[in-house]
Amino acid sequence: MNIVAADPKASPAMAPAGNSDFSSEQKRYLEGFFAGIAAGGVTFGDLAPAPATTPVPSGPSLDDLTKEERIKREMHPFDAIEQLVMDARWNAKPEPEFIFRHKWNGLFWLNPVKDGYMCRLRIPGGIVKSYQLRELAALARALTTGYIQITTRNNFQIRLIEPKNCPEVLRRIQGCGLHSKGAGADNIRNITMNPCAGYDPHEIIDVRPLVNELATLIIASKEFYDLPRKFNIAYDGGGLISAVEDTNDIGASAVKIGENSEGIDPGVYFRIALGGVTGHQTFASDWGVIVKAEQLNDVMVALLRVFIKHGDRTNRKKARFKYVVEGIGLDGVLAETEKFLPFKLMRLAASSPIQEKRGFSQQGHSHVGTFSQKQEGLVYVGASVPVGQMTSKQLERVADLADSYGSGEVRLTVWQNFIIPNVKAAYAGTVAKSLKKLGFPCEQSNLKSGFVACTGNKYCKFASSDTKGHAIAMMEYLDKRVKLDKPVNIHFTGCANSCAQHFMGDIGLLGTKVKSESGEGYHVTVGGGFGENRKIGRQVYSGVAFESLGSTLEGMLKGYLKGRQGEETFHAFCNRHTVGELQIAFDPAA
Repeated sequence: MNIVAADPKASPAMAPAGNSDFSSEQKRYLEGFFAGIAAGGVTFGDLAPAPATTPVPSGPSLDDLTKEERIKREMHPFDAIEQLVMDARWNAKPEPEFIFRHKWNGLFWLNPVKDGYMCRLRIPGGIVKSYQLRELAALARALTTGYIQITTRNNFQIRLIEPKNCPEVLRRIQGCGLHSKGAGADNIRNITMNPCAGYDPHEIIDVRPLVNELATLIIASKEFYDLPRKFNIAYDGGGLISAVEDTNDIGASAVKIGENSEGIDPGVYFRIALGGVTGHQTFASDWGVIVKAEQLNDVMVALLRVFIKHGDRTNRKKARFKYVVEGIGLDGVLAETEKFLPFKLMRLAASSPIQEKRGFSQQGHSHVGTFSQKQEGLVYVGASVPVGQMTSKQLERVADLADSYGSGEVRLTVWQNFIIPNVKAAYAGTVAKSLKKLGFPCEQSNLKSGFVACTGNKYCKFASSDTKGHAIAMMEYLDKRVKLDKPVNIHFTGCANSCAQHFMGDIGLLGTKVKSESGEGYHVTVGGGFGENRKIGRQVYSGVAFESLGSTLEGMLKGYLKGRQGEETFHAFCNRHTVGELQIAFDPAA
């Protein structure tokens, strides 16, 4: 039964005894009533609110805050779960304020594109078990479109959930040991890492314990569910497959310190880079700091508190951590971070010769194929998932293969693909053959293995183009016309938020509206890269209609093959030339 509090203005019993609106009879009644209460040992002091024990935080006034910040202060988004349940009873659409609040439970309202929700999960490090895959497949089949998508933060999304099914979706996700808390809006997004952590013979350190520890801290602490804006964290242990950590707000990269004369104890440390947002054309900047592995998460938490303290809550466009770094500088961030730590941070220049970093360049699309693990006799098998989209049936079959030939574990990658680890070397061919039959080839394609695409306008209101559909069409078109002997990454993103990180692709495609039959097209950038090849791509074409995109990309790739020097990569070729020179080289008529 719901108990509704009475309005004090409408209740004479709550008015002061001296109120001139009371009759003498009412006054005598109230005096006797309160005297009886007092005789029972109860006073109004017992009902008074407790005095504040903590000071009200300083900051901008309520009027200066953004609309989103005011919505958060009116009701903590987790408290909106009751309204979600109420809406489910009537299969009702959410009110605007609750659209924002429901993102704290990983639910994104898709209107005006579709009337339904998308649910984004949190899978720290991209580690998922076979029984979880089966439950997600069953859930997607019963309550969504039947499709599951791998994201560029190594987790899953499921789409088109009716309001009436939201509580059941959340319950079933939680029931198989997963969750979706904080998967959207002003929260720490899914933590990413090297997908082969713990198995990669090249890695400096297994970062899984660090990822799991921080994920547990985030899940359990309300403090980290009220950031000024979204926040991305990545751990790179130095393995064969990069975590693309320099595209994150915080990227931690393992290094090994040997014997030295600088007074630094030998061992494994992490270099930290800050403020990466490739959608804002910025890679993370090296902080000039190294941190012991056992202190790394203390520093992560301190940096988060610096962001909470200094992040701009009055302007959403300037609210990312990048703008804190630019505003107070790397040294300012250092000083503020140390206020939250019981120890001082250790400075070491990125160029210092006493540190050993990843000792090789990432090998092509090294997330696809069969590779030896550090465990003798075992391999991991990486499969290519076209634009990260799978059916429920395919996901169930992947779970079966992981159980039959591996350890029941699957790893998701930031390249929208997956890996089955712990496969006996003798069975690697069988697994690869089975995955290819499912539609997930395990042979590296220098072209098709490098395609990445965001959700696109089929389900995202921000996207200007059908990125997934167009990416698949371009895969087939180009594969028949161009043969590459060097890998090329092609990233399709539908809007300036750049979920597919088009600026770091060899070829980046940013969706836009154009005058054509489809009305959809792309701005084209080239020469982007990450890691040792980090570079923001440069725009070479503007507003290329989808109808012309195939021939445009074909001309670009053939122009590269014709004009390169020796074994030069597409990335190197583009960055050796000016934009004008590239436009000439890419023109088939030139």
